[in-house]
Amino acid sequence: MNEQQKKSVSKFLSLILRHQPEVIGITLDENGWTDVDELIAKMNTSGHRISFDELEEVVETNDKQRFAFSDDYNKIRASQGHSVNISLGLDPQEPPEYLYHGTVAKFLDSIRKEGLQRMSRQHLHLSRDRETAMKVGSRRGIPVILNINTGAMHQDGFLFYLSDNGVWLTDHVPAKYINF
Repeated sequence: MNEQQKKSVSKFLSLILRHQPEVIGITLDENGWTDVDELIAKMNTSGHRISFDELEEVVETNDKQRFAFSDDYNKIRASQGHSVNISLGLDPQEPPEYLYHGTVAKFLDSIRKEGLQRMSRQHLHLSRDRETAMKVGSRRGIPVILNINTGAMHQDGFLFYLSDNGVWLTDHVPAKYINF
């Protein structure tokens, strides 16, 4: 597969494994997993032809490790970013003292008033390093990087989870914990 084909498959997998599994008629279990053979069969009948080897290549080479196979490679799921109601089965973790969030200037007034919201997703995503937050923010324009005092949040009782691909997840970041 060339890079453009991998990107196209990755985008389609994000759609069906995070947001709309019904597009090809698959179901996700309570932890977001679906059967690999069924996924491949339904992708192929829906016009998105793929083999197991190609699927494995997309999962293994995805720069953000958006997807994961079960240990036996019989199931697959998105690592985080779901808008459908699932539980990733993650235990709360103590976050680093600071994490980062990439956004753009047009959202700053709202963030100053309401903090960071998870919007339609199950969790708000935070990055361990500024570079990753920069990439995230740049998807919508010129990035603005927010420094989040997650150590203080954790001390105040906020819960944090670490996804399989290293993205930190929480439900909300009040404005008082954000360094603009």
